[in-house]
Amino acid sequence: MKLKYIWVATIAFLLFSCHQNASHNHNTEAEHEHEHEMHPGEEHEHEAEATESEHEHEKMQYTVYSNDFELFAETDAMITGEHNDILAHFTFLNNFKPLEAGKITAKLVVNGKTVSQTLNEPLRKGIYSFELEPTTAGEGKLYFEIETGGEQFEVIVPEVDVFANDAELHNHHDHVDEPSAVNATVFTKEQSWKIDFATALPLEQEFGPAIKTVAKIEPARGEEEIISAKASGLVLFSNNNLVEGKQVGNGEKLFTISSSEMAENNFAVQLAEAKSNYETHKANYERKSELVKDRLVSEQELLNAKNAYETSKAVYENLSKNFNESGQMVKSKMSGFVKQIFVSNGQYVAAGQPLVSISQNNKLLLTAQVQQKYLSLLPSINTANITTMHDNKTFTLEELNGKILSYGKSASSDSYLFPVSLEIGNHAGFAPGTFVEVFLKTVTSTKAITVPNRALLEEQGIYYVFVQQTPEMFEKREVKIGGTDGLRTEITAGLNADERIVTQGAMQVKLAKSTGALDPHAGHVH
Repeated sequence: MKLKYIWVATIAFLLFSCHQNASHNHNTEAEHEHEHEMHPGEEHEHEAEATESEHEHEKMQYTVYSNDFELFAETDAMITGEHNDILAHFTFLNNFKPLEAGKITAKLVVNGKTVSQTLNEPLRKGIYSFELEPTTAGEGKLYFEIETGGEQFEVIVPEVDVFANDAELHNHHDHVDEPSAVNATVFTKEQSWKIDFATALPLEQEFGPAIKTVAKIEPARGEEEIISAKASGLVLFSNNNLVEGKQVGNGEKLFTISSSEMAENNFAVQLAEAKSNYETHKANYERKSELVKDRLVSEQELLNAKNAYETSKAVYENLSKNFNESGQMVKSKMSGFVKQIFVSNGQYVAAGQPLVSISQNNKLLLTAQVQQKYLSLLPSINTANITTMHDNKTFTLEELNGKILSYGKSASSDSYLFPVSLEIGNHAGFAPGTFVEVFLKTVTSTKAITVPNRALLEEQGIYYVFVQQTPEMFEKREVKIGGTDGLRTEITAGLNADERIVTQGAMQVKLAKSTGALDPHAGHVH
């Protein structure tokens, strides 16, 4: 009985479903027939509405550089009588970080008519959102007056088009070539503000051949002194902290050389003898100085007594200054640091034996060896760039207060290389006895386009840079390179001098992911 009711219910459900589908199909066909009966005029009205919608979403982008700021502004196409939103990004050029606080006034000037708005703080760090309503059509200027940190700045967008209506905008848009986005990467301002980032124009400068070589660092002449023993004896360190690298002052006591247990050259005996001679000759000179008044001694006898007194005084003062009853006192003759200790505590030394070397290390001597093929370039070397090997940092000779001293006029018999000597001021990362990489730069009148080495990226022997299309879109561009001076590299093909490139943070731009098709007028989403 239950089975019978189940079959009846199933059949009823299927009949109801078929009826609903037939009704839906009938209504759909009626709708299609109604659409086909639409008049041509109505179709044009829909097309006009679509075109107007497109204009509402169209965006303009402006990039301007002043002496202090980079401005990247995204704005609606400006039409008189309509509100226009301007999203402006302000970046300091000295560090490419955002303007975090400050009052900015935006002024749009067209045919003498001005509309403006002042914002006392950013929407977010570096981003100000203005709203202007143009009153006059034509080509105008957009001014941004910035007050921050007690200083005032101005950034000017020189050519801003304001249209009378949508039709004029549409006609203008049809004649504008959109920037190419082929092989481009999106890298937003917010991304660039979070890293060490910078862009700049290539330099068109005199750029001659640079000789790449290696130089050994040594103390400069007069910057190091070796202290030797003045007498034989046993070396006793003044304190246990006397180690290599320790800072010492001028006149600081370093060692004592003792001879108290030695039968010969005993300092105590020599000092006592010198003191006795000094006191004896002093008394004799003073006595004769009184007798000569009564003509009891001759002037010659007085002169001989005086000479003996002065000689014994000099011997005694010298011994007492450098020696005591314990022995010779060895003192530093300059302020600096202990470069090397040649003896150990308790060691016997002979007179004249080196004990320690003290170095001021204020100036360093670099000796580079150059191959014979560069012999003709040696007279034209005028400066250099120097790269440390442990951390790969590069400095100019000027940054190190350095100079070219000389270059060799002949090669040594064992190496057949020509020495070039440079002097630099001491700097962190430079130590005597180590090696550095040197790029010897030569004088030239030939100009070339150059970029910083950190702007170049390399893939399987192919070099490329990121060329800025906008401050948020960068084109990966292959370039051909020439020589390098350690800081900059010559570009022989692939880049013009007026194309701005990423000079810091290129690797992060490479790793940035592009999503979808890139439309330079699609607007910026925040």
